[in-house]
Amino acid sequence: MSAKTAQKASGKQAQPRSRAAKPAPARTPGFGRIPVTGISPVVEEGDYPAKAVVDELIPIRATVFREGHDAVNATVVLVNPRGREIRVGMHAVEPWGLDPWEAWVRLDKEGLWHFRIEGWSDPWATWHHNAIAKLDAGQDLQLVCLEGQHLIERTLPNLKRQADAKALKSFSAALDPAKNVEELEKTINDPRLASIMGQFGPRDLVSPTKSYPIQVERKRALYASWYEFFPRSVGAWFDESTGRWHSGTFDGCHQRLEEIAQMGFDVVYLPPIHPIGHSFRKGKNNTLNAGPADPGSPWAIGNEDGGHDAVNPDLGDFDSFDRFVEKAKSLGMEVALDFALQCSPDHPWVKEHPEWFTTRVDGTIAYAENPPKKYQDIYPINFDNDPDGIFKEVVRILELWMAHGVKIFRVDNPHTKALSFWSRLMTLFRKKHPEVIFFAEAFTRPAMMHSLAKLGFQQSYTYFVWREHQWDIQQYMTELTTQTDSFFRPNFFVNTPDINPFYLHSGNQAAFAIRAILAATLSPAWGVYSGFELFEHEPLGPDREEYLNSEKYEYRPRDYNAQPNLNVLIGKLNAIRKHHPALQQLRQFRFHNTTNERILAYSKVDGDDCILVVCSLNPEYTEEGQVNVDLPSLGMGWDDVYQVEDRLTGNLFHWGANNFVRLTPDKPAHIFRVTKN
Repeated sequence: MSAKTAQKASGKQAQPRSRAAKPAPARTPGFGRIPVTGISPVVEEGDYPAKAVVDELIPIRATVFREGHDAVNATVVLVNPRGREIRVGMHAVEPWGLDPWEAWVRLDKEGLWHFRIEGWSDPWATWHHNAIAKLDAGQDLQLVCLEGQHLIERTLPNLKRQADAKALKSFSAALDPAKNVEELEKTINDPRLASIMGQFGPRDLVSPTKSYPIQVERKRALYASWYEFFPRSVGAWFDESTGRWHSGTFDGCHQRLEEIAQMGFDVVYLPPIHPIGHSFRKGKNNTLNAGPADPGSPWAIGNEDGGHDAVNPDLGDFDSFDRFVEKAKSLGMEVALDFALQCSPDHPWVKEHPEWFTTRVDGTIAYAENPPKKYQDIYPINFDNDPDGIFKEVVRILELWMAHGVKIFRVDNPHTKALSFWSRLMTLFRKKHPEVIFFAEAFTRPAMMHSLAKLGFQQSYTYFVWREHQWDIQQYMTELTTQTDSFFRPNFFVNTPDINPFYLHSGNQAAFAIRAILAATLSPAWGVYSGFELFEHEPLGPDREEYLNSEKYEYRPRDYNAQPNLNVLIGKLNAIRKHHPALQQLRQFRFHNTTNERILAYSKVDGDDCILVVCSLNPEYTEEGQVNVDLPSLGMGWDDVYQVEDRLTGNLFHWGANNFVRLTPDKPAHIFRVTKN
């Protein structure tokens, strides 16, 4: 990050330029001479790094104050991974005595950054405030001028540019008590004088905080569009003569990859691709009576062909997998692989490392359960038995798949494994393989989801799939953007092989469109499980949030070009996301009031890019209402008129603070690009 970048990001001049790090001013525990409290972003008091990606605009905030009436100021000192310092001036957020300060910065290199905040007494700001008050009262003009000249003299040694020094000497000479008050006030308020003194003026009582870490990662850790599909279903066919299915293969999926890329996805996510166990293999709809044609659940990993380090022969071999990865790469996509730390009873580990599992009192190995659900085909791993051996094997497996081009792992049920294990793994990979992204499939309690994110998981599934109403979407997004934004990165999947949301059970096409629009514009990362674009919706039962004939347990070949489908809309959404940086971040987000609780309005801003989304939450009927835009939050005045372009349709409108909208099931949303006049 350059000083110029810092200046643009914070809206205030960086001071001074990047330079080699030197020891920070000494600090003592507790309040410094100038107290600095409430620092963010800080995760668990700095035990874990806050998160950012390259060039993401992030806020650094604190409360800075002091006794009495003298002015305070504050500076963020950033230290990049190479030890170079960049100083960025902070600014007071509001003048009402609550003392919040902030600076917005962009960090331009991957790696572990650190920052501290220096609070300091600002003699120039103190003098300026008092000087104006005394001039207005006609008091102490000679003393005012002498004090100003003294501060200028203290500043001159800090200047490197002759032009600045010449200008400052000219201002000093102009502080002549013989001049009238109007002339003195003009000098004191001169913008150039303010700029030079604000950047290079004296700083007294500098009080540094301790240093806090920020991990800066590649952009895909924050922003991506995911598509999940089962390779075995693509091109699968049933042989009537033998009564058996023939599996799809990696080589048979290349055309499907082209179609996925055409819809604008960045990440192709595959369920486990390893050999599938035979013992207790699940049949259609998770039944216990699997027939010879049933392929079993891919999450029941391992048989005589191998375990987590092997490829299911039905799909191909390592060479065909490499061709699949290379094809995806040629289309601008990455392959994400499911990483499920569990085994079928036939996995080689069961014989080679029985100590890695939990043995019941009757001598049997415990299978997975989530009562009343039973997963007899899966053995969980006991991470308290031989933790070093298990850790070594996990690292070996991950590095094996990395050697085959996989740098993203969707981790199955990480919340059922010890946090100490994940902390150890994430610490190692941050140092050894910082390019790797771990995505937590953790539909669980907030404390566990947040803890997984704090210790290193780059993304996580969320509760979005169950947020359907204005109030609960607003509540959840407020949490994500103000309470957990320093460490928790959401991925808004609209459905999964396990979750067929009740909102979609009707099969109403507008419902699918609404959920896609919300997911793609609310979150920097969103995802689709195949079949969503074809409006697949049949539930296992009226009160079951699962798919009938779930692809987890059978082949599901599809005609992806069947009509109707959502391919065009999804392609537009991903194209809009790629074009607009505002949609690729979560930190500058705001809801706007509507007069109809079935209409949701929100904006996202990044630099000059501003997106305003207005979306109906009702897939059945037309909804009308007024959208009251908080224009000051978008950098405009309440009376301003501005242009909005609907990025879905290309239509142009001129809006103000209060605007009427009419949304129909066939056109349930506007995604506006806002252009300020």
